[in-house]
Amino acid sequence: MLMQTSTIFSSKPAWVKAVHRTSSTDSNSMAATVPAAKWAQKTVTLPPLRRGCHLVTSQILKEIRPDLSEFKCGLAHLFLQHTSASLTINENYDSDVRDDTETFLNKIVPEGRSAPWKHTLEGPDDMPAHIKSSMFGCALTIPITDGRLNMGTWQGIWLCEHRDAPTARRVVVTLNGI
Repeated sequence: MLMQTSTIFSSKPAWVKAVHRTSSTDSNSMAATVPAAKWAQKTVTLPPLRRGCHLVTSQILKEIRPDLSEFKCGLAHLFLQHTSASLTINENYDSDVRDDTETFLNKIVPEGRSAPWKHTLEGPDDMPAHIKSSMFGCALTIPITDGRLNMGTWQGIWLCEHRDAPTARRVVVTLNGI
């Protein structure tokens, strides 16, 4: 039996009506009303942190919780507005993981006056910080389920500060869903 499915959406101010039509030998139709997609965005400023990997899940949640609680299903996008720090998701329980990650990064990315980098105008730690930032990246996407970030039990959001001088960091958090 061959079946064709099409979905038709028509906009309403607060709701989107989804009509699913199925064509086959017997004619069935089903209609469902689903909430319209919504958006929220906030820039979270994290305080200056020493060099290393820092668990910042609670600081991020404290700032976005009122908006986050309004979403049943969706995605949270976190974007770090800096090129010498990074975001990642990793172990949220044992701080040794954060320390070991910093040790690893420092071993694989040479630093100091003897390092081979041309870009040294902002100090000997700047170019290595750019490389480390590129390794982990500046953005995360996390599912939202029932008003919460749907991460694993042992997962947390890390800010990795790659410069020697502590600097406040801005994270733009964009929430999208229903």
